[in-house]
Amino acid sequence: MSWEEFFSYIREVLNIQLFTISGVPVTTASILIFFLLLTFFIIAGIFARRAINRKIFKRFKVDEGTSYTLSRITQYTIITIGVLISFNFVGINLSSLTVIFGLLSVGIGFGLQNVTSNFISGLIILFERPISVGDRVVVSEIEGDIIEINIRSTMVRTVNNISIVVPNSEFVSKDVINYSHGDPTYRLDVNVGVSYDSDLDTVLKALNEVAANNSNVMKNPEPEVYLNEFGDSSWNMQLRSWIPNVKDYPKIRNELNQAIVRTFRKYNIVIPFPQRDLHMRSSVKLPIDDRG
Repeated sequence: MSWEEFFSYIREVLNIQLFTISGVPVTTASILIFFLLLTFFIIAGIFARRAINRKIFKRFKVDEGTSYTLSRITQYTIITIGVLISFNFVGINLSSLTVIFGLLSVGIGFGLQNVTSNFISGLIILFERPISVGDRVVVSEIEGDIIEINIRSTMVRTVNNISIVVPNSEFVSKDVINYSHGDPTYRLDVNVGVSYDSDLDTVLKALNEVAANNSNVMKNPEPEVYLNEFGDSSWNMQLRSWIPNVKDYPKIRNELNQAIVRTFRKYNIVIPFPQRDLHMRSSVKLPIDDRG
């Protein structure tokens, strides 16, 4: 086969009419050009998102959540424009796209409900921003940090450094605890019981000293100490303090607990064991042996 015959064969293959949409013939060449253009715009969207993050948002010190949302929207906008251009380039106008969307709606009705729900939920998350990258959240009993928000799912890294893929619909249709939403500060409450024999003023002094000596506890708002209730075997005290970053609360709680033990020992304050009084009573008269 000569080169001329080879190229002639390729032209024939590319000009094969596969099907028509609203009277517009779709050939092999049209499909090939469509996928090439679509791939180009997808790659362009990814590069645009990275360039905006590196050269614009970091320079102007835009917070991580806002920069992620805007860069994602930019990427999806470029891809959407690319899809429309790709369809028009191969001769399929917007009126013809209604036929394709009609077919997609049939597919959604037959089993793509979950995909569609997660897709719409992803758009809601990006525009409404109930969660952002870097937030500490609890969803479906999973606690972790948001590290990536995609159009179908969100990546959560747990406190044990395990990455979990959570469908976007979980963040829209269920209760979500967002510790970092709007303000990363966190009120950390530490409860401890002290003996009824303790001196109350000494207990208050010891707990305030624990908070004052921890550099991670904020000075404003000031730490507070409460006597919450009178328990069965102890006064139930609470040290209430504020920390600047909610993600640090396990570490700071541990520091405060250890400091309470050491400070209580310094002031001879006793943390009592649970105590129960047992009263024995018998309604049956015990027999007495009178035999001597």
